[in-house]
Amino acid sequence: MFIGFSEAESFLRNCRDAVIITHQNPDGDCIGAGFGLKDILEQLGIRSRVICHDEFPSPRYDFITSVGQGEDFEPQTVIAVDIADVKLMGKYADIYGDKVQLCIDHHISNKNYAEKTLLRGNATAACEVIYDLAEYMGVKITKHCATCLYTGIATDSGCFKYDCTTPRAHEIAADMMRRYDINFARINRYMFDVKSEGRMRLESKVVELMETYLGGRLNIIAVTKEIADAMGVSMDELEGFAPMTIQLEQSEVGIFIRQRDNDYKCSFRSANDVNVSEICQSLGGGGHAKAAGCSMTGELEEIKKSLVETVERALSR
Repeated sequence: MFIGFSEAESFLRNCRDAVIITHQNPDGDCIGAGFGLKDILEQLGIRSRVICHDEFPSPRYDFITSVGQGEDFEPQTVIAVDIADVKLMGKYADIYGDKVQLCIDHHISNKNYAEKTLLRGNATAACEVIYDLAEYMGVKITKHCATCLYTGIATDSGCFKYDCTTPRAHEIAADMMRRYDINFARINRYMFDVKSEGRMRLESKVVELMETYLGGRLNIIAVTKEIADAMGVSMDELEGFAPMTIQLEQSEVGIFIRQRDNDYKCSFRSANDVNVSEICQSLGGGGHAKAAGCSMTGELEEIKKSLVETVERALSR
């Protein structure tokens, strides 16, 4: 059931011992939303903890996660943030997938799996929704909470340059700079500029790895574990490569593929008018019109072939 801020406020003020689930392969928005909501609940006197299928990338997000994920306890409340589908919970899907009482999200592809869903599909990031909810509730936002929420908005907007960036995102960013004196320059440096030596080497290699299809309208970059190991790069460091797939002039769609333990994660980007969320939904995934993703299993070359055929059909429509 989709709800508004009033019902979400009532739920949060009356909940107890909440577990906050973030999606697997965590990014800045789900981490910021999870820890930002934890701070808000703490202001309400409600204990909570943040969980994820994967470890939160360190040291990149230590400035957020160093406060701790929260003490261990048997949860009475289950909340999901920035999760459009229970499949994105990883191992926690079996434990909490059918027990989510509140979902706070901004993905238009949200499956409405929770008892209550606060969804704003036009928001830049889940952190934008949480910030506006906190303002609506009149809850104190700490400097750490503001740092969390700014990080989510900055990362999901590509440092405020993606099409999904709303005027409200800029207003919130300015508000957090003015009212909470967050170190926005440090956040953006760590999110967008600081890289490991291996990541730098891999970036130079990515140009060689890019394959073009459909007359240059589709570009695919695939990074296997073998390539990542050879470059000395952890899989956590592969975040942020997807936008490179649509940098060529003729690009319409780009796909960044990275190998995981049992499958391949495919991150789609749209340069112009192609709705990649619809493409990914047809493949069991979802996301936004300009940025979406799915998971695929099988041999890499067969996966590429399937993806090319799927995109070709979408481009012909």
